[in-house]
Amino acid sequence: MARPPLTIALAQQSDQGTPPANLAACEAAIREAAARGATLVLLQELHNGAYFCQREDPACFELAEPIPGPTTAHFARLAAELGVVIVGSLFERRASGLYHNTAVVLDNDGRLAGIYRKMHIPDDPGYYEKFYFTPGDLGFEPIDTAVGRLGVLVCWDQWYPEAARLMALAGAELLLYPTAIGWDPSDDAEEQTRQLEAWIGIQRGHAIANALPVAVCNRIGVEPDPSGTTAGAQFWGHSFVCGPQGELLAQAQGDGPELLLAEIDRDRTETVRRLWPFLRDRRIDAYADLLRRYRD
Repeated sequence: MARPPLTIALAQQSDQGTPPANLAACEAAIREAAARGATLVLLQELHNGAYFCQREDPACFELAEPIPGPTTAHFARLAAELGVVIVGSLFERRASGLYHNTAVVLDNDGRLAGIYRKMHIPDDPGYYEKFYFTPGDLGFEPIDTAVGRLGVLVCWDQWYPEAARLMALAGAELLLYPTAIGWDPSDDAEEQTRQLEAWIGIQRGHAIANALPVAVCNRIGVEPDPSGTTAGAQFWGHSFVCGPQGELLAQAQGDGPELLLAEIDRDRTETVRRLWPFLRDRRIDAYADLLRRYRD
């Protein structure tokens, strides 16, 4: 029996200056999304504040919170009230000295359906995440919700085909990526174009290789480096949703906040996989070297 289409909303937002203001902006976007018919809402990475990983500052650990905690409680009430599934992204304080970059999934009855701790942690100029985040230890496990089995990954995970594949092999029906990625403002236009196209292209590739819809919600706007040592980060937006053959279903612009809605055919994966049976033809007997760092 065919399932009805899934309407998903992506809340591409800029930093509002304070955690309460950011949380209020998230709530406003979720309420608008529900009013427009969305039953699944995806927020961007670390949506409660500015992207603090531009510098290494021990004081930033004060921004972390437990899970369950105040933000999950807030979203749980909202999810139950509106009957929507909410996917958020938090700085998790697991224990003293143990912190994660963690996605949370609130089901449409307000239940905390599950969490995913970011597995791939970058350490690059302006993205000093290894200082703050312990790599995830929950593996690549989809989370069951009222709208389907969600394969939730976070930002830097989006560059790794292994992560998308493992979510697909575990039965994910949709891949979701809360994201915070941007340019160094000093990059020239050609380099910016190359980076943006690579970012879109790799994730469309995950959709094609696994015959799964993919939704990516990115930040937008220029955020200064609090240390003043760099030009800051220019988050490029361009949040998008694509179908199981990589076809773009909806894409936001790169010039400001936007609530992006798209309709997903939840039964199309079966049709596509019958025509392009990549899972059938995988040579799992020949992939042992994937467990090696590099073949010297």
